[in-house]
Amino acid sequence: MIVRFLKDGIARGGSYSKENGIISGGEILELEGLFLLPPCQPSKIVCVGLNYTKHAEELKMKLPDEPILFLKPPSSILHPEGHIIYPPSSSQVDYEGELAVVIGKRCKNVKAAEAEQYIMGYTCFNDVTARDLQRKDGQWTRAKSFDTFAPFGPWIGKIDPSNADIQTRVNGKIVQKSNTSDLIFDVPRLVEFISGVMTLEPGDVIATGTPPGVGQLRRGDAVEVEIGGIGTLRNFVL
Repeated sequence: MIVRFLKDGIARGGSYSKENGIISGGEILELEGLFLLPPCQPSKIVCVGLNYTKHAEELKMKLPDEPILFLKPPSSILHPEGHIIYPPSSSQVDYEGELAVVIGKRCKNVKAAEAEQYIMGYTCFNDVTARDLQRKDGQWTRAKSFDTFAPFGPWIGKIDPSNADIQTRVNGKIVQKSNTSDLIFDVPRLVEFISGVMTLEPGDVIATGTPPGVGQLRRGDAVEVEIGGIGTLRNFVL
């Protein structure tokens, strides 16, 4: 697992395993007490809407013919254990647990069959959304882009993205439970489609869409996104 953290006020990188903790520069560090940073620094966050079959069924919407894309700005990034801030202009902020792809090499016009060689790994993502503003605006930019609305982490790992369990919990209660086998457009197809639109840079993040069960967060909530083989992203709502 690839991890970034602060030590003595300096951002550092390393590898993490449950058995050995964090290894950085030949030093072994305990995870406990370290301030975890987002595990990469993307130039852009590319998100996919309506990409789980059962989520489309839940919304009674037709399956899309092509991936539906939108962007979140880097200013919306939030570190693990950080606080999601309820904007004063919204009265309905929702969670959306997702699998995220982290790009490892600069790429453009990648074929699906070659996509894996451009992927650094995978992480947990929460596509936090001001749902009332999304409805009001009729498009998604404002609703998706507030500061703290893109938590991801806690680290980047290697998994099979075609068969990964994904679960979201609010205050310990399971609110989303699915598997990436239900994705409408799988990861190779997404990399092909998105790289056909824009050049992807190392560290860029692709959030692959959310399964059914999306719902509201309230101030004081703890929200967790867990993906099998990676770990758990936890954040709190203010």
